[in-house]
Amino acid sequence: MSTLVEMKNILKVYPNGVAANKNVDFSVDKGEIHALVGENGAGKSTLMKILYGLEQPTSGEIKLNGQPISLASPHEAIDVGIGMVHQNFMLIPSFTVAQNVVLGREPLKGQFIDAEEAIRITEALAKEYGLAVDATAKIEATPVGMRQRVEILKTLYRGADLLILDEPTAVLTPQETDDLFDAVRQLVNQGKTVIFITHKLIEVKEISDRVTVMRHGEVTGNVNTVDVTEEDIARMMVGRAVFLQIDKPEQQRGEAVAQIRKLGYVSATGRPLLNNVSFNVYSGEILGIAGVEGNGQTELAEVLSGLKPAATGQITVKGQSIAGQGARQVRRAGVAHIPEDRLTNGVALESSIAENLVVDRYYRAPFTRRGVMYPRQIRQHAESLMKEFDIRAAGQDAPIGSLSGGNMQKVIVAREFSAEPALLIAAQPTRGVDIGASEFVRGQLVAKRNEGKAVLLISADLAEVMSLADRIAVMYKGQIAGIFKNGPELTEEELGLYMLGLKTQEPAELQKMM
Repeated sequence: MSTLVEMKNILKVYPNGVAANKNVDFSVDKGEIHALVGENGAGKSTLMKILYGLEQPTSGEIKLNGQPISLASPHEAIDVGIGMVHQNFMLIPSFTVAQNVVLGREPLKGQFIDAEEAIRITEALAKEYGLAVDATAKIEATPVGMRQRVEILKTLYRGADLLILDEPTAVLTPQETDDLFDAVRQLVNQGKTVIFITHKLIEVKEISDRVTVMRHGEVTGNVNTVDVTEEDIARMMVGRAVFLQIDKPEQQRGEAVAQIRKLGYVSATGRPLLNNVSFNVYSGEILGIAGVEGNGQTELAEVLSGLKPAATGQITVKGQSIAGQGARQVRRAGVAHIPEDRLTNGVALESSIAENLVVDRYYRAPFTRRGVMYPRQIRQHAESLMKEFDIRAAGQDAPIGSLSGGNMQKVIVAREFSAEPALLIAAQPTRGVDIGASEFVRGQLVAKRNEGKAVLLISADLAEVMSLADRIAVMYKGQIAGIFKNGPELTEEELGLYMLGLKTQEPAELQKMM
């Protein structure tokens, strides 16, 4: 294959002195699917922003088809055939699929936009590249998988020969992921080239021809995908051996610690986001909540933890009703919560690590007695947890906002686990953290389960749910579509049917599995 893009000695230093790319060499051959992987902060996003004209390199050279180019903006990148599909879709919800595809480059009939021609163009592109869409549907009424296909069609309509796909499967079901991979292969068969940014190593093995690995702003590996294992790639990402498989011994579950019955929640605009949700969480088990994001998982975690009020239904923990209680009362009842949005609900960024580790208990013994706070007890507590949970920082007085995402998450995990809860709610616990921290957090969740705690795991990463959970409940449009015992016979494809709303468990079976 001939080289399509060559980036040589790319250096990117920000005004604050942080070097995001350190003399990086990166090349992509025509007609290949090239995976780009690395932990958060490894520099891969910066490198791709430079290639797409969103960032300017401090120094270095970019060649396209052997010719030096300078890309001052995404517009210039598009003009030379480079397109990018971002993780967060950039579509106008009230516009149709066709209107979004041609936006900014609309076909005209006289002085007016030719709506029929826009539909024809969209349908022709969709047919040519195997990207099934409804050209006349409004974006707000389309599923996530179709929205992604619309984004790809947008780049193709603008003449892209090189497509950069940023975490393209992050919000897709297994079926939608399979459809995407089929489309990517067809794009390559039609002469296109694809850069595939992902953190899912199983996908790297499945879809890519070559893989480039980055760590700390540098390239640590550039290999043919067939020559390496997932463990090899992880080792290049982290710099040490990583155990991707979780050792989860078989054990009998105990009593029902949490019982949720006919739970409902209505948004401020009157939209029902949870409807008739019922399930149990037992001691000694991890119950995983799976589903495409936006189907009520966030609201479920926030209602159960006392951050939002339930509109209807009952929540009991160890026989005590907590429905309608605030977060402090819910904690006192034995519920701990690793929040989805750690920056908003998990930490006080300006406060120290030590302060964040006692924010839920500073007002009671041993930290406060008779209205007097004991700093020594707080410091001893912080020192112990930082050691136990391997929190790496300049010291316990460091502002938590100065920590990496992984170490910040470890602080939250340490605080919630050390509360010795009866029920632990873990919402997206490994999102945005590196492989090493993810490995640690997952291991800690299993350890709590092994100790006999009840764990409710809410994750958009279906592979994570399937590797950790003893039972799996699927949410669709604010309801429980099915509850399953996890095991070899349960497949991602089967769960995907429930995630898409194509299948729903019979009420009697749902009641039995509760």
